[in-house]
Amino acid sequence: MAVRKNFTFSDMDLWLNQRQVTEIECLVPDLTGVARGKILPRTKFTNERGMRMPEAVLGMTVTGNYPANDVAYFRAISETDRDMVLRPDPSTITMVPWALDPTAQVIHDCYFSDGSLVDFAPRSVLRRVLKLYAEKGWEPSVGPELEFYLTARNNDPDLPLRSPIGRSGRAETSRQIYSIDAVNEFDPLFEDIYDFCELMQLDVDTLIHEIGAGQFGIDLLSCEPLTMADNVFFFKRTLREAALKHNMYATFMAKPLANEPGSAMHVHQGVTDSGTGLNLFSTPEGAPSPAFYHYIGGLQRYMPAAMALAAPYVNSYRRIVRHTTAPINVQWGLDNRTVGFRVPESTAQERKVENRVIGADANPYLAFAVTLACGYLGMTEEIEPSAMTVGSAHALDFELPQGLPQALNLLRAEDKLRDVLGERFVDVYAAIKDQEHLEFMTVISPWEREHLLLHV
Repeated sequence: MAVRKNFTFSDMDLWLNQRQVTEIECLVPDLTGVARGKILPRTKFTNERGMRMPEAVLGMTVTGNYPANDVAYFRAISETDRDMVLRPDPSTITMVPWALDPTAQVIHDCYFSDGSLVDFAPRSVLRRVLKLYAEKGWEPSVGPELEFYLTARNNDPDLPLRSPIGRSGRAETSRQIYSIDAVNEFDPLFEDIYDFCELMQLDVDTLIHEIGAGQFGIDLLSCEPLTMADNVFFFKRTLREAALKHNMYATFMAKPLANEPGSAMHVHQGVTDSGTGLNLFSTPEGAPSPAFYHYIGGLQRYMPAAMALAAPYVNSYRRIVRHTTAPINVQWGLDNRTVGFRVPESTAQERKVENRVIGADANPYLAFAVTLACGYLGMTEEIEPSAMTVGSAHALDFELPQGLPQALNLLRAEDKLRDVLGERFVDVYAAIKDQEHLEFMTVISPWEREHLLLHV
């Protein structure tokens, strides 16, 4: 999305008038990345400049339930179900391309009644990390590569997903990595996606066919992290809506198909000096700087404890398995796609680090916050990385959690990461994820019925 710096309410009113907007979708990204909020008539939105919503909306599981008896959770979220005050961020105003009437959408920030930001809201967590960077005179940027699957409509969750029918009238059954013809099978859908993104001023870049059958990837042009998180939030919503228009689903599940690769959100990240504009990861001579190595050291040191945010669901860990396209450890290397942290070939001014651990199912606000937090701790603590991996890292030992309970234990135990992200946020988030895992454990899978029912 084009950045509208210093975009005021007056600017927003003029923008709405020019487009003859009649309704406003007032959006709040919740902890799953789902859009919550209200739809207001234009007049009511203009007069009130915000709305109220229960703060418990930010404390729900992906199924809409709440932790029942978690003491830390209820220290953060009021048992009286009090309201948050929501205020629109004018810089995020954009159209809703699929709406029948002229409709706009705008992201809101969440505040307590005393005027302070709700600290466990995803946007607030990212703002908190970015403030730490600003205090050091550092300006981070991120550029995600977002993978997703297109599938046929699936009305029965007990049935496996199938590839959708393309223009040829046939479903894709083989792997077609980088195939132009395979992308062209879904030209009508992708034309709509590009048209929608242009109307919304989302800066999408390259579209490719990924490894899996029906799996695609799209790059978003690097920019300031909060703006980029808004872009990803809008893009996910846009893609799902466009797919429905063409009678198919678009999914960002980390592992939607049993025999196909998982979907990632690879995040390229760089840091510049806010005074000089120079890349903090390079010396004046163009060599990798100490900050570059410390940033990687921070990712290696803290990313295992951050996995509950980078891989937020039980399904996420089906992607983190050996001999797939996903990393299983925290090794790093130059132009090496088998490691957790890849350093692409680049000029000195463009030197960046790519975090390949994060899943496509991650909330973009929290994913960017936590990977930047790890890098920040690495630079401030001057953590040295391990030796660079020069061969394949797929056969090396697991260094990442292999399930959500283990990841949550690591997150709760890592005090320095808790300090950077916010104590109350970690308490709320961990309690919600505990509840989700408990819900998952009540479901009996087909594998259990097939192999255990009559054999044990």
